[in-house]
Amino acid sequence: MKKTMSFAILHFTVAFTVAYLLTGSWLIGGLMALVEPTINTVAFYFHEKVWKKIESKKISGSYIKNEISYN
Repeated sequence: MKKTMSFAILHFTVAFTVAYLLTGSWLIGGLMALVEPTINTVAFYFHEKVWKKIESKKISGSYIKNEISYN
């Protein structure tokens, strides 16, 4: 969860800066910094969970293959 939170802070900062530089508006910059990264951070959290499951299946799958080939 710490990784997700540090990513969120970075993302908020980048989103605000880009929106502000493009529009010159603190309001739009602030709104973009809240809305887009919030949605993206939640998506990233679940993305990480899915990848961990995929990686664990690959590891356990290769373990099973190795055990079968040795027997």
